[in-house]
Amino acid sequence: MTGVNGDAGASVDMLEVLKAASGAVEGEMERLVPASEALHGRIHDAMRYALFAGGKRLRPFLVSQSAKLFAVEPSRALRVGAAIECLHTYSLVHDDLPCMDDDDLRRGRPTTHRAFDEATAVLAGDALLTVAFEILAAEPTHPDPGVRCRLVEELAKAAGRDGMIGGQMVDMLAAQRAFGADEIVLLQQMKTGALFEFCCTAGAILGQARPDEVTRLRTYARDIGLIFQITDDLLDVLSTADKAGKAVGKDAAAGKATLVSLWGVDAARTKATELADHAIELLRPYGTTAAELVALPKFLLARES
Repeated sequence: MTGVNGDAGASVDMLEVLKAASGAVEGEMERLVPASEALHGRIHDAMRYALFAGGKRLRPFLVSQSAKLFAVEPSRALRVGAAIECLHTYSLVHDDLPCMDDDDLRRGRPTTHRAFDEATAVLAGDALLTVAFEILAAEPTHPDPGVRCRLVEELAKAAGRDGMIGGQMVDMLAAQRAFGADEIVLLQQMKTGALFEFCCTAGAILGQARPDEVTRLRTYARDIGLIFQITDDLLDVLSTADKAGKAVGKDAAAGKATLVSLWGVDAARTKATELADHAIELLRPYGTTAAELVALPKFLLARES
């Protein structure tokens, strides 16, 4: 898998890399979100049901790999990766609720509100959201309280009213309005891309990198986020529930425009390829240290789930 950045990324087995990254962050999540025998243990059960449902753990991978560029202690990046996975999982639990997307299937098994009940799913999502900030604010994440405060601030912005939550609001309006490509890209940047941006810049923040390096990684993340959304839309059109591990055809059924529906399958794939090439070029200054991040864009182009 060769990119613009010389041979960097050419010999990377992304499935193995993601598997290793997933195992590492799941071990950290196991420690940070343990089971409980207490009276309120059912909330722990629901949190863990959602949190350990599988998935590629792409966001923690981005944190760890961006942190590696700045020689950050791996244990610190793992904690941030666990925090972002908790927050991301909360968003999935809430998105699946009947009042939102009303999904019965997530990652190939019943959604949290189906496996438990709606009230428990709401509380589990709330608990996962709050534990994410508890993790970031704790001293083991970084000895410098200023770094920890910045991580908390950046994640709050990425997940909040002008980030993921704002994007979800726009997404709810999408079935009622005729969105053009610019509005759909904005929706993606808010709902999905903002968390990718946090993940890539978190490594730079942990490494106390220069502002220009933070900007470079933020731009890389925007490319990655849009690639991810385009390929997700392609899966919704072309894949099956068995392959994708979730319901497909939802956007068309809801009357929502996507970049794929506006541009067509071939043009959407071409745009995703252009974004991948640009993302790879951004990483040129980091050489082979960025091999895994270089390999990621092309890997996403070929995703089937």
